[in-house]
Amino acid sequence: MNWSFQLVRIAGINIKVHVTFFLILILGGLQWAGNTPNSIEGFLFGVVLMILLFVCVTLHELGHSVVAQRFGIPVHEITLLPLGGVAQLSKNPEKPLHELLIAAAGPLVNVIIALVLLLITGGGNALNVLGGRGELLNQLNDTAPRTLLLWLLGANVSLVIFNLIPAFPLDGGRILRALLAMGLGFPRATRIATLVGQVIAIGLGIYGITSGNFILVLIAIFVFFGAGQENTVAQSKTVLTTQKVGDAYNKHALTLHVGDRVSKVVDYILTSYQPDFAVMQGSTPIGIVRRDDVLRALALQHPDAFVTEIMRRDFPRIDSTKSLDEVREFLAEQSQRIVAVFNGNQYLGLISSEDLSEAFAVLTFVQRNKKLPS
Repeated sequence: MNWSFQLVRIAGINIKVHVTFFLILILGGLQWAGNTPNSIEGFLFGVVLMILLFVCVTLHELGHSVVAQRFGIPVHEITLLPLGGVAQLSKNPEKPLHELLIAAAGPLVNVIIALVLLLITGGGNALNVLGGRGELLNQLNDTAPRTLLLWLLGANVSLVIFNLIPAFPLDGGRILRALLAMGLGFPRATRIATLVGQVIAIGLGIYGITSGNFILVLIAIFVFFGAGQENTVAQSKTVLTTQKVGDAYNKHALTLHVGDRVSKVVDYILTSYQPDFAVMQGSTPIGIVRRDDVLRALALQHPDAFVTEIMRRDFPRIDSTKSLDEVREFLAEQSQRIVAVFNGNQYLGLISSEDLSEAFAVLTFVQRNKKLPS
């Protein structure tokens, strides 16, 4: 994600923090500063609470990520945001059981944390305090260590309950889809889980508006559009699986040659709207020049530089027999937006993530027209 910086690397996964994350630290500090006699001590206590809360959130996301890795799904990074954490998996699981286990792993981590805190804080007494949220808030008005542990205990219980709501993109929504997919298949299960999630989101939004809880309204908006996005991804997978990349790449793409200069690429971009170009040496591509590379060269006032000076020599390759969905997953795994298509050792052309989006739009339109009565 943009505006994020790396904090640590755990199990091969980059843990990043979005700059807006610091807003939640400040808000937590201000809230506790107003509830304790010593405002400075209360502010620092609130900041520590927020940090420990997001340690629990990070462990939750690591639970998802480690299980995903066990099933051969690469995880690029985990990003911490004010509303929680996001683990960026390169692709969705292929099997319903795998998705079920991956989705359940996160809440299970919070259950374990809550049980440990429950033992530390005295078991039954802690449960009595947690019996009512109002009573809990009244009792947790100091900066004692027990207050910190009880607050974290309540937070982890809340994380479990919230994440198990059966609505995308929450874990409960993925668990619901996984269970449905075992009998209905992923496409239909996704449609049902999306509908359930959006209905729940509307209900949360209405309740948030009538009760004046605008945080709940923001969460409802997040859930509603997150569910819709998940449905779009599932539809994209279904549609793109039907087409091979060897039948969809640009067969009339312009190419560059070793002796060409940046000024020629500029002319191509202006007259063809093609953003990426293979640099050829005979019939073999030796690099790729992207529009960003050209703009960077122009910014450095090198319009007459050779394309070999700005091209990217390391570029991913994929076989023409792969489906467009496999290309999409490959680009996600490699964190790339463009790949060279080969038929054996024969170079065919380039295909980008933008090309995949256009292919999805066209194929969806064609499929819909086929279903219309003639």
